[in-house]
Order: sequence, then C-alpha cells, then structure tokens
Amino acid sequence: MQIGADSLYDVAIVGFGPTGAVAASLLGAQGLKTFVCDRAPDVYDMPRAFALDHEIVRVFQQIGVEQQVLQFAEPFTPSEFFGVDGQMIKRFTTVDPPYPLGYVPSLVFSQPPVERILRQHVQQLPTVRVALGCELTDLVQSRESATLTLANRDGTPQQIRTRYVLACDGASSTVRSKAGIELQDLGFDQAWLVVDALVNAQGLAKLPQTSVQYCEPQRPCTFLIGTQNHRRWEISINPGEDPAVLATPEATWKLLARWITPEDGTLWRQASYRFHALVARQWRAGRVFVAGDAAHQQPPFLGQGMCQGIRDVANFSWKLGAVLRGEAGDAVLDSYGVERKAHVTALTTRIKGIGQLIGERNVGLARARDAQLLAACDGVVKSVPRQDVQPCLEAGLLSAQASNARGSIFPQPWILRGEQTVLLDRVTGYGWRLVLGAGFSGDPLELAKDLEGVPGCASALHLVTLMMATTLHLDALCEADGVLAAWFNRNQCLAALVRPDHYVYGVASAHSEIRQLVQDAAKQAVSQRQLDKSAVLETS
Repeated sequence: MQIGADSLYDVAIVGFGPTGAVAASLLGAQGLKTFVCDRAPDVYDMPRAFALDHEIVRVFQQIGVEQQVLQFAEPFTPSEFFGVDGQMIKRFTTVDPPYPLGYVPSLVFSQPPVERILRQHVQQLPTVRVALGCELTDLVQSRESATLTLANRDGTPQQIRTRYVLACDGASSTVRSKAGIELQDLGFDQAWLVVDALVNAQGLAKLPQTSVQYCEPQRPCTFLIGTQNHRRWEISINPGEDPAVLATPEATWKLLARWITPEDGTLWRQASYRFHALVARQWRAGRVFVAGDAAHQQPPFLGQGMCQGIRDVANFSWKLGAVLRGEAGDAVLDSYGVERKAHVTALTTRIKGIGQLIGERNVGLARARDAQLLAACDGVVKSVPRQDVQPCLEAGLLSAQASNARGSIFPQPWILRGEQTVLLDRVTGYGWRLVLGAGFSGDPLELAKDLEGVPGCASALHLVTLMMATTLHLDALCEADGVLAAWFNRNQCLAALVRPDHYVYGVASAHSEIRQLVQDAAKQAVSQRQLDKSAVLETS
C-alpha cells in the first residue's frame, strides 16, 4: 500500500537519523501508516555515534538488518583507566561467552554506512513515506490529531495530519520546543574536543592496543579504538582555552602529539562540544512524544547516546502499535515516559559518575580517588563488564511483584534446530512470550487452557494454545549453551512473561503464580492481548 500526501497518518516521525529510522522500521513493520521527514537530504558523512551494544543489535535483528550492520562493526576493546601517576585504577571489559543475547555485548561501528542501511530499509516499507530536505515549521494539536506544517527544499509548504508525532530531531529539537517540553539538567557541563583520525600502519604501531581513559588532572582525555584504522580522542578543554581554536588542524595536531604526528594519519573530524546530562521533564505532550537526543543527552563515556535513542523507540513502537490496533488503551503510552525517563536518568547518572571520575581536576582529590579504587580491589584491578552499569526498568508496564528479573532484558540464547542453531527470537517471534523453564513440571497445554479463562484475554490465550499446538507442536526448545538454564536458576523462577521489547514483565516462582502473572499483565492496559507465543524451553 502506497501512502499519499493527503493521508491521515498513524504516526509522523520528525528526524531520520538512526533513532528515527529504527522507529520508522519498527512502526512500518506493523503496517502502520508512517510519515518520516528530515531537514537534511542525505546521511551526515562524518562519524558521531561510536558504540553499539548487544541489545541494539537485537533490535536490528528484529528489523532484519543486523548482518548488514555487523559488516561495519567490531568488538569494543577493553577500556583501561590510568590515574595521576600512570597506574591502572579501573578496567572495563565485556561479559564472557556464551553471550546472553547471542551477540558480542559491546561493539564499535561506523555510523554513516549503518545509517544508510537503516534508511534504505525504511524506504522499502510500503506503509512508510519518507520526505528528505523537509523542515518542520509548525505543529498544532487537536483532540483527534496533530497537523505538521513543513517547508520543502524549494520553500513550498505542505501539511501532514497524523494521529501521533514522535520527535527524533536531535538535541535542538523543534518538535520538543513546539510541544512545550522542557529539559531537566542533571548537573554535568564540560567542554571537550572530539577528534576522529584515520591512522596509518606507522601510527597504529605507536598507539595503545586497548581503549584508554587518562584520568589526569592537568587534561583528562580518552583514547578509543574504532573500526579498522579509525581512532578517536576526546580531550578536555582547559579553562581559558578557545574551543574554536582547539578545533583547528594546527591546534588539534599539537594536542595529539603525545600519541601521533601528521605523518601517522589524517584528521577525519575535529569538533568542540559541551558534554551535558539532560533529560526531558515529560516525554509526552498530548499526541507528541520525544525520543533520542530530543529527549535526553548524556556524556559519551560509555558510548550510550545512540543506544539510548534506539531503546526509546523500541519501547514506544510496540505500545503505539497495540493502541492503534485497539489492543490497548491510549493510557498505555504513558508508560513509555515513565519507563524511559527513569532508565535514562539512572544510566546517565552512572555515566556522569564515570565522567566525574575521569575528569577530576584537583590533584589531591585525584590521588585520593586512585587510592580508594586500588584499596577497594586490594591493589589488583579487576575487569568489570560494561553491561553491569545498565539499570533495569523500575516502574511502568511491569508486574507489581518485585524480583531481580523484573525489568531486565530477557536472554536470547541459541536454540538447537537439527544440526543448526537459531536465535530464540527467530523461533518465538517478537510479541509477548510466556517462557517456561526446565523447572516447570506441568502440562503446557493444560496451562494454556487454564489461562484462557483469564478475564479479558480469551482471544489472545486461544492464539497461544493454537500456536503451541500447531506450530510448536509442544516440542521442547533445546538451547545450545545453557544461557537460559543459568538465567532461570539465578533468578529462582520457572516462568517468565516477556514483553515485545524483550524486557521481562515479571516472573513466577511457583506453578500457582503463573496464572496470576498473566492476569496482572492482562489488567494492565489490556497489554496481554498481544501475547502471541508461548515457548517451552528445555533448559536442563
């Protein structure tokens, strides 16, 4: 179905960077009539976002572009922190295999080609209309819809009517301003120079083989290993220095002299920034929602900027689809802001803490920091997985029963299929999933019949029974590496109800709790109507 200019759209996305492109992909895949526009006619050809994690690659898998993206990605090297006197004081690495989501947990990537892959995918979706070189000039909401006034490249205006608007138009978001959404300052403001260089073999031989945080009071800085011969430096700007002067090639090379000279490579990009920690006070204003940099900005010390935006739209997209299909009330969209604001605030606060650790300018306090960190590990620095800093969802569309698993990301193990292995999501699909571990000793079919009696969910639970009987044939799904067995054992549960964005709604630790878990989900914003698979996994 091709979308005409005079259509009433289900959703209009302003901004076609990675966040907007992923949103358009997820919404378009549900058959929603989607409009997406961007003021720029093409992808920005310089590197900005630098890192991905496995949760984001899982979203790319859902879209169907993960293999293309991974061609432009490499594993993130460990990050080593060095203190005042050059001693290592902290070390970040990644979790050991088998990997919990099926992919290397931390990656670096090249943004321009990945962004092109995302855009090309969107442009193939029949229910999505893309308008480039098109700038928002006005936004008016009514009770039933919103009207966007846009200026095309030739200056001619056009208007778009839509049920909902998603702002993915960056830190200076016009949509956010028009909607009257303010940003809350989380208390971080530092001037830094970001330098990207393409380094030749001679230069690479001079550089560290891991990423490095130089926690030096005179000038804190970061060295990052990107894909192929791409290397990045983030260098703090001292008081009294002119950021514009430091961003000139001459001044930049002077700062890089500690590592390389102009004979060792070429500058790709150098730009001065103020690193902020900001989050939108509210994420919804009527029919307008904010996501990505329009909703939050954080320092780059863990490479989470783009990842945060993609988490936003993965959360938003399945909820909007449920509302527009009549499977949930509009109020379910309120949980988007509740969940994402709290998650972003918690993660940004942790990132800010790392930035403050790196950026301590007082020599005495920096020495005390070094001594404290070394004392905490008895003088032997231990590797800490980057993934340990990721918070869980704490409130929103979640079970009222607290557990360590609730609000965490559900694993995606490799499932044995004959002589091959397949990732779990490819077997179960991307809707709601009720996953039963090896500790479940009942009859899954009898459980499904029992759950059909949950008020308000008969049609969905009928589908679950049907899918189990005719598609899965009640066969146990056997995992290859014991990832889920360990997860169920660690969380002391025998069933998990998993949302379409792969976050755990809640778990049951006894057979008698499973019905209540499903019933609670059904009562919450009628979300249970989307439950479309139930997988019985043999995790022993």
